[in-house]
This record gives sequence, C-alpha cells and structure tokens, in this order.
Amino acid sequence: MVGKLVSGLSGMRQVLRLQGNIFMKKIKALVALTLLGGVMMLPGFGLGAGAALARDSFEDARQAMVARQLQRRDITDPRVLIAMGTVPRHRFVPEAMVSRAYGDYPLPIGEDQTISQPYIVALMTQWAAVAPGDKVLEVGTGSGYQAAVLAELTEKVFSIEIRPELARQAAARLKDLGYGRVQVRSGDGYQGWPEAAPFDAILVTAAAPRVPPALTAQLKEGGRLVIPLGPPGGAQTLVRYRKVQGKLVQENSLAVRFVPLVRPPALKTAPGADPPAASAPPPGPGAPTR
Repeated sequence: MVGKLVSGLSGMRQVLRLQGNIFMKKIKALVALTLLGGVMMLPGFGLGAGAALARDSFEDARQAMVARQLQRRDITDPRVLIAMGTVPRHRFVPEAMVSRAYGDYPLPIGEDQTISQPYIVALMTQWAAVAPGDKVLEVGTGSGYQAAVLAELTEKVFSIEIRPELARQAAARLKDLGYGRVQVRSGDGYQGWPEAAPFDAILVTAAAPRVPPALTAQLKEGGRLVIPLGPPGGAQTLVRYRKVQGKLVQENSLAVRFVPLVRPPALKTAPGADPPAASAPPPGPGAPTR
C-alpha cells in the first residue's frame, strides 16, 4: 500500500513537472512572438522617452506602420522595431503634415529638407547595428526623428545640422519629448564631430558625392558607416561600410534618393579624397527615398 502511494506521488510529481515545462514553453513562445511578431505593442521598451509618450491618438497608425512597412519588408531587429513603434513620428513633422506622418513616404519639413520614409530610417538604423552604450554620430539632424530613434537604442547620440534654425528646432523638440541627452549642434557635417570621436556608428542622412575623409577618421575600428552616395537628383546608393584595419569595407547597398549633404558656401569647392567605390545595389523593397 505504501509502495503504491509512493509510486502515485512520484507519478503526480512527474505530471506536474511535465505540465510546468509545457507552461514555461508556452510563456517563452509568447515572449518570442511578442518580440519578433508584435514588438510594436511594447512601446517604451527602449532607452528613450517613449514610455511616457506611448499612448496617443496616433498609436494605432504607428503600430500599423511598423507591421506593414517594416516587418513585411526586411526589418528584423527587435530593438529597431520597438524603437520605431515608440518614437512619435507625428511630433517631427509640420502641423499640416501630421495626418500623413506614418505614411510610406518622406515628407517636407522646411528649408528644402525632408523627414525620411519610415522604412529608410529603420533600415539605416538596422544597418548601423547600434548596441546599448555605443556612441553614434548622425550627420543631418533635420527634424530630429532619426536621432530620437537612435536615442531609443543608446544614450550617446550626437547630431550635426548645417542649418542653424533646423538644429535649434530639432534640439528643442528632442528635449520637449524627453530626448534631451541627444547632443545637437549646427555645423559642417563633412567635418564630423572630432571632439566626441571615435564613434561606433555614423549615419549620414543626406547624399554626398564621396565619403568625407573626416568621417572615416572618426569611425572606430570595426565601426559601421551608413551613407547615401551619389549626385543630387541622380542615381544614389545607400551603402553600409565597416572599418577594417583602417579602411572602409562595403557590406550592403541599396538604390535610394536623398537630398544633398550641404557644405558651407566657402567650402563647397574644397577638394576631397576619392570615395570608396560603391558597387551597384540590388533592387530594394518599395521605392525608398528620403
């Protein structure tokens, strides 16, 4: 009788252990699905101010943007998807454009500049492979949207904008939205930010004819540089480079169209080093433009 009782208790323990394992597997699967399939439902999971801004009247539009424009293409990094589902894009566009903020296209922000298409912002961020604690330089602040996305991934973001008024507006907007740790200044993006170098990643949000030598010099060994190359209004290529033994090695490319990276008038004719050659890009999803 005692033996049967002990055997029965042992059997019950095995059943409970099996049920517990199944339950834990279900929990793990639910977490994985949440992160990989529905990360946009976790606003504020990043490092930035998104948690305080998560619930707003544009949340459904923002999550639809992540699901339809990013996940259905090739944006797979959960942290990037969370950041894109957190930052309130509608706060970075002119009031007249708010209803179109989450559309699959760039929008004008004034001074002949644009806020990039959501997919391009996400792709550049994914290519930059920003880890927590990385120091990142953005060249071309614009509205400040890309900087805010980066700030969800790391607390060390530096951004340069050649147009003083855009720089002032972006800095004020970022501070108002809780991204005050992003350092913004007006200056020549071709010269980078030498006092803050070296950088783990550099993102250039306007097209240059060649990679500015200063940016190569300010990139850490093993660092990533994401930049569109090509003439204004002509064929341009978004390229990701990695710095290997002091030289830039091309890793990815995509056909795009960006506004030009502007230099101060006195420097426009200054000679520059020859750029690393960008190979012909494969066809990209959609029609990405800035």
